[in-house]
Amino acid sequence: MSHAPLMPKATAVWLVENTSLTFEQIAEFCHLHPLEVKGIADGEVAAGIKGADPIGAGQLSREEIDRAQADHDYRLKMAVSKVKLPEMKSSKRGARYTPVSRRHDRPNAILWLLRNHPELKDAPIMRLVGTTKATIAQIRDRTHWNSAGLQPMDPVTLGLSSQIDLDFEVQRAAKDRPQAEASDSGQTLLPAELTTATPAGPSGPTFADMGKPKAAPEERIDVQSVFGKLKTLKRAGADDE
Repeated sequence: MSHAPLMPKATAVWLVENTSLTFEQIAEFCHLHPLEVKGIADGEVAAGIKGADPIGAGQLSREEIDRAQADHDYRLKMAVSKVKLPEMKSSKRGARYTPVSRRHDRPNAILWLLRNHPELKDAPIMRLVGTTKATIAQIRDRTHWNSAGLQPMDPVTLGLSSQIDLDFEVQRAAKDRPQAEASDSGQTLLPAELTTATPAGPSGPTFADMGKPKAAPEERIDVQSVFGKLKTLKRAGADDE
């Protein structure tokens, strides 16, 4: 299937006004319906649209139109463009384009990102600022030629990146980074298993024991007093005899 002209209706208007092609021939070339082409001829469709010359645009040749006018069964073919357009390469997202007037600010922005967002790796910094991995390494190692004159500056303020892109990269880096261990600076709540467990030693009541009825204290038996009472009973029995 051939490609439609750049301006189908405007091309159809020109063909209706300047050729004796049938509605079907014009409709097929312009990818329109024959009734739509008929409406153009009747002035009911495309009113006010100026006709576009397909010959001047290089989409049709005069010989092709003459051949189609002589044979109404002939179908127009789009002319081969003499201008070769470059092929579109696969859209791989690379370094962001930075205006020439802003390129001297990139080292300052890189320094700002390294100091304020150390969680960012080289790849997101390259996307945000539009720099290279070698430049990031030089600024990080302080081997850049202008290390002494660099000042950390926000890339958003410099116009090198948007706040939305910066927030997105920071949030993604935070998700990718493993969670740090619990800090020892403050106390944390103990698990419920530990707070409700019964102590092994003879300590006081726990939180789990609160509200429960207290058990009666156990009576301790004094062995010596028992033996003393037995001796007294034996002596009393001997005296009675």
